[in-house]
Amino acid sequence: MDTNIFWIARNIWSPFVLFGMGFWIKRLNSFPAERKSMVIVANHSSYIDIMLMFRMRKTPFVFVGKKELTKIPFFGYLYKRAAITVDRSSSESRKKVYESAQSVIEKGYSICIFPEKDYLDEMILLNTFKKGAFKLAIEHQLPIFPIIFYDCKRKFPWHTHFGYVGSLRVKALDLVDTKGMTEKDIDRLSLALHKKIKDHLLSDTKKNSINAIELWRNRTPH
Repeated sequence: MDTNIFWIARNIWSPFVLFGMGFWIKRLNSFPAERKSMVIVANHSSYIDIMLMFRMRKTPFVFVGKKELTKIPFFGYLYKRAAITVDRSSSESRKKVYESAQSVIEKGYSICIFPEKDYLDEMILLNTFKKGAFKLAIEHQLPIFPIIFYDCKRKFPWHTHFGYVGSLRVKALDLVDTKGMTEKDIDRLSLALHKKIKDHLLSDTKKNSINAIELWRNRTPH
Protein backbone atom coordinates (compact mmCIF):
# COMPACT_ATOMS: atom_id res chain seq x y z
CA MET A 1 0.00 0.00 0.00
CA ASP A 2 1.50 3.30 -1.16
CA THR A 3 0.04 6.03 1.07
CA ASN A 4 1.36 8.72 -1.27
CA ILE A 5 -0.60 7.20 -4.15
CA PHE A 6 -3.68 7.01 -1.95
CA TRP A 7 -3.31 10.71 -1.08
CA ILE A 8 -2.97 11.64 -4.76
CA ALA A 9 -5.92 9.46 -5.77
CA ARG A 10 -8.13 10.85 -3.01
CA ASN A 11 -7.19 14.52 -3.00
CA ILE A 12 -6.18 15.26 -6.59
CA TRP A 13 -7.25 12.64 -9.10
CA SER A 14 -10.75 11.79 -7.79
CA PRO A 15 -12.04 15.35 -7.20
CA PHE A 16 -10.53 16.49 -10.52
CA VAL A 17 -12.27 13.70 -12.44
CA LEU A 18 -15.61 14.05 -10.64
CA PHE A 19 -15.74 17.84 -10.93
CA GLY A 20 -14.52 17.71 -14.52
CA MET A 21 -17.37 15.35 -15.40
CA GLY A 22 -19.91 17.64 -13.75
CA PHE A 23 -20.51 15.71 -10.52
CA TRP A 24 -20.43 16.77 -6.90
CA ILE A 25 -20.88 14.69 -3.76
CA LYS A 26 -23.80 15.03 -1.37
CA ARG A 27 -23.49 13.10 1.89
CA LEU A 28 -26.92 12.36 3.28
CA ASN A 29 -25.79 11.73 6.84
CA SER A 30 -22.76 11.83 9.08
CA PHE A 31 -20.09 9.19 8.59
CA PRO A 32 -18.42 7.27 11.44
CA ALA A 33 -15.21 8.71 12.82
CA GLU A 34 -12.05 7.87 10.93
CA ARG A 35 -10.55 4.64 12.17
CA LYS A 36 -8.31 1.93 10.84
CA SER A 37 -9.05 -1.65 9.90
CA MET A 38 -12.59 -2.15 8.70
CA VAL A 39 -14.15 -3.78 5.66
CA ILE A 40 -15.95 -1.23 3.49
CA VAL A 41 -18.68 -2.50 1.13
CA ALA A 42 -20.98 -0.69 -1.30
CA ASN A 43 -23.23 -1.26 -4.30
CA HIS A 44 -21.35 -0.98 -7.60
CA SER A 45 -22.99 0.34 -10.77
CA SER A 46 -20.56 2.76 -12.38
CA TYR A 47 -16.92 3.45 -13.18
CA ILE A 48 -17.12 6.54 -10.99
CA ASP A 49 -17.85 4.47 -7.87
CA ILE A 50 -14.11 4.11 -7.34
CA MET A 51 -13.48 7.87 -7.46
CA LEU A 52 -16.46 8.42 -5.19
CA MET A 53 -15.20 5.84 -2.71
CA PHE A 54 -11.80 7.51 -2.52
CA ARG A 55 -13.58 10.67 -1.33
CA MET A 56 -15.43 8.88 1.46
CA ARG A 57 -12.50 8.23 3.81
CA LYS A 58 -9.32 10.12 4.68
CA THR A 59 -7.73 7.10 6.34
CA PRO A 60 -5.98 4.97 3.70
CA PHE A 61 -7.74 1.83 2.55
CA VAL A 62 -7.04 -0.75 -0.13
CA PHE A 63 -9.44 -1.88 -2.85
CA VAL A 64 -9.85 -5.50 -3.81
CA GLY A 65 -10.74 -5.54 -7.49
CA LYS A 66 -10.38 -7.00 -10.96
CA LYS A 67 -6.91 -7.22 -12.44
CA GLU A 68 -8.29 -6.04 -15.81
CA LEU A 69 -8.76 -2.51 -14.46
CA THR A 70 -5.01 -2.03 -14.28
CA LYS A 71 -4.95 -1.90 -18.10
CA ILE A 72 -6.87 1.40 -18.23
CA PRO A 73 -4.46 4.25 -19.06
CA PHE A 74 -3.41 6.38 -16.04
CA PHE A 75 -6.31 5.05 -13.94
CA GLY A 76 -4.67 1.62 -14.01
CA TYR A 77 -1.37 3.06 -12.79
CA LEU A 78 -3.03 4.50 -9.69
CA TYR A 79 -5.39 1.60 -9.19
CA LYS A 80 -2.79 -1.15 -9.06
CA ARG A 81 -0.91 0.82 -6.41
CA ALA A 82 -4.01 1.33 -4.28
CA ALA A 83 -5.56 -2.10 -4.77
CA ILE A 84 -5.15 -5.82 -4.32
CA THR A 85 -5.89 -7.08 -7.81
CA VAL A 86 -7.35 -10.48 -8.54
CA ASP A 87 -7.62 -12.58 -11.69
CA ARG A 88 -11.00 -14.17 -11.09
CA SER A 89 -10.28 -16.96 -13.57
CA SER A 90 -7.38 -18.13 -11.40
CA SER A 91 -7.96 -19.96 -8.10
CA GLU A 92 -4.33 -19.24 -7.18
CA SER A 93 -4.90 -15.50 -7.68
CA ARG A 94 -8.04 -15.58 -5.55
CA LYS A 95 -6.12 -17.37 -2.81
CA LYS A 96 -3.37 -14.74 -2.84
CA VAL A 97 -5.98 -12.02 -2.25
CA TYR A 98 -6.46 -13.26 1.30
CA GLU A 99 -2.72 -13.39 1.91
CA SER A 100 -2.33 -9.81 0.66
CA ALA A 101 -5.35 -8.67 2.66
CA GLN A 102 -3.81 -10.16 5.80
CA SER A 103 -0.68 -8.05 5.27
CA VAL A 104 -2.74 -4.89 4.69
CA ILE A 105 -4.85 -5.44 7.80
CA GLU A 106 -1.76 -6.08 9.93
CA LYS A 107 -0.54 -2.63 8.89
CA GLY A 108 -3.78 -1.13 10.18
CA TYR A 109 -5.42 -0.28 6.85
CA SER A 110 -8.98 -0.97 5.80
CA ILE A 111 -10.16 -3.10 2.88
CA CYS A 112 -12.79 -1.94 0.37
CA ILE A 113 -14.71 -4.53 -1.66
CA PHE A 114 -17.66 -4.18 -4.04
CA PRO A 115 -19.21 -7.58 -3.25
CA GLU A 116 -21.69 -8.03 -6.13
CA LYS A 117 -21.09 -11.08 -8.34
CA ASP A 118 -22.01 -9.45 -11.65
CA TYR A 119 -22.32 -5.69 -11.41
CA LEU A 120 -22.21 -4.93 -15.16
CA ASP A 121 -25.83 -5.94 -15.82
CA GLU A 122 -27.82 -2.70 -16.22
CA MET A 123 -31.07 -4.60 -15.58
CA ILE A 124 -30.22 -5.65 -12.03
CA LEU A 125 -30.60 -3.28 -9.09
CA LEU A 126 -28.27 -5.18 -6.75
CA ASN A 127 -26.81 -8.52 -7.70
CA THR A 128 -26.10 -11.38 -5.31
CA PHE A 129 -23.10 -10.81 -3.05
CA LYS A 130 -19.94 -12.88 -3.15
CA LYS A 131 -18.86 -14.10 0.29
CA GLY A 132 -15.25 -12.87 0.27
CA ALA A 133 -15.78 -9.52 2.01
CA PHE A 134 -17.77 -11.09 4.82
CA LYS A 135 -15.42 -14.02 5.23
CA LEU A 136 -12.52 -11.59 5.51
CA ALA A 137 -14.32 -9.42 8.07
CA ILE A 138 -15.23 -12.39 10.26
CA GLU A 139 -11.80 -14.03 10.04
CA HIS A 140 -10.19 -10.82 11.30
CA GLN A 141 -13.11 -9.75 13.51
CA LEU A 142 -13.32 -6.41 11.69
CA PRO A 143 -16.41 -4.20 11.57
CA ILE A 144 -18.15 -3.85 8.21
CA PHE A 145 -18.96 -0.36 6.97
CA PRO A 146 -21.79 -0.42 4.37
CA ILE A 147 -22.15 2.58 2.04
CA ILE A 148 -24.90 3.30 -0.48
CA PHE A 149 -24.37 5.11 -3.78
CA TYR A 150 -27.82 6.23 -4.91
CA ASP A 151 -27.23 8.02 -8.20
CA CYS A 152 -24.29 6.52 -10.11
CA LYS A 153 -26.39 3.89 -11.90
CA ARG A 154 -28.57 6.65 -13.38
CA LYS A 155 -26.09 9.46 -13.91
CA PHE A 156 -23.06 7.52 -15.19
CA PRO A 157 -24.06 3.90 -15.94
CA TRP A 158 -21.75 1.31 -17.48
CA HIS A 159 -23.40 2.07 -20.83
CA THR A 160 -23.56 5.84 -20.77
CA HIS A 161 -26.58 6.36 -23.05
CA PHE A 162 -28.73 7.96 -20.36
CA GLY A 163 -26.30 9.69 -18.00
CA TYR A 164 -26.36 13.30 -16.91
CA VAL A 165 -24.46 15.60 -14.55
CA GLY A 166 -25.43 16.54 -11.00
CA SER A 167 -25.09 15.51 -7.38
CA LEU A 168 -24.11 12.03 -6.29
CA ARG A 169 -25.85 11.13 -3.03
CA VAL A 170 -24.03 8.89 -0.60
CA LYS A 171 -25.34 7.40 2.63
CA ALA A 172 -23.44 5.67 5.42
CA LEU A 173 -25.15 2.80 7.22
CA ASP A 174 -24.31 1.78 10.76
CA LEU A 175 -21.14 -0.21 11.32
CA VAL A 176 -21.77 -3.94 11.64
CA ASP A 177 -19.80 -5.54 14.44
CA THR A 178 -18.49 -9.03 13.61
CA LYS A 179 -16.96 -9.81 17.01
CA GLY A 180 -17.88 -13.32 18.06
CA MET A 181 -19.05 -14.33 14.58
CA THR A 182 -17.67 -17.47 12.97
CA GLU A 183 -17.57 -19.00 9.50
CA LYS A 184 -21.12 -20.25 10.09
CA ASP A 185 -22.32 -16.64 10.10
CA ILE A 186 -20.93 -15.69 6.67
CA ASP A 187 -24.04 -16.51 4.63
CA ARG A 188 -26.40 -14.88 7.12
CA LEU A 189 -24.29 -11.74 7.28
CA SER A 190 -24.01 -11.50 3.50
CA LEU A 191 -27.76 -11.89 2.99
CA ALA A 192 -28.59 -9.39 5.75
CA LEU A 193 -26.36 -6.67 4.30
CA HIS A 194 -27.59 -7.34 0.76
CA LYS A 195 -31.18 -6.89 1.94
CA LYS A 196 -30.35 -3.72 3.86
CA ILE A 197 -28.62 -2.03 0.92
CA LYS A 198 -31.28 -3.14 -1.56
CA ASP A 199 -34.09 -1.89 0.71
CA HIS A 200 -32.46 1.54 0.83
CA LEU A 201 -32.16 1.64 -2.97
CA LEU A 202 -35.80 0.62 -3.35
CA SER A 203 -37.04 3.21 -0.86
CA ASP A 204 -35.07 6.10 -2.41
CA THR A 205 -37.55 8.92 -3.02
CA LYS A 206 -35.80 9.94 -6.25
CA LYS A 207 -35.64 6.29 -7.41
CA ASN A 208 -32.66 7.02 -9.63
CA SER A 209 -31.34 3.46 -9.67
CA ILE A 210 -34.79 2.07 -10.45
CA ASN A 211 -35.30 4.68 -13.18
CA ALA A 212 -31.97 3.69 -14.71
CA ILE A 213 -33.20 0.10 -15.05
CA GLU A 214 -36.47 1.23 -16.65
CA LEU A 215 -34.65 3.44 -19.15
CA TRP A 216 -32.36 0.59 -20.11
CA ARG A 217 -35.30 -1.83 -20.42
CA ASN A 218 -37.23 0.55 -22.67
CA ARG A 219 -34.30 1.69 -24.78
CA THR A 220 -34.84 1.85 -28.53
CA PRO A 221 -32.93 -0.98 -30.23
CA HIS A 222 -30.43 0.03 -32.92
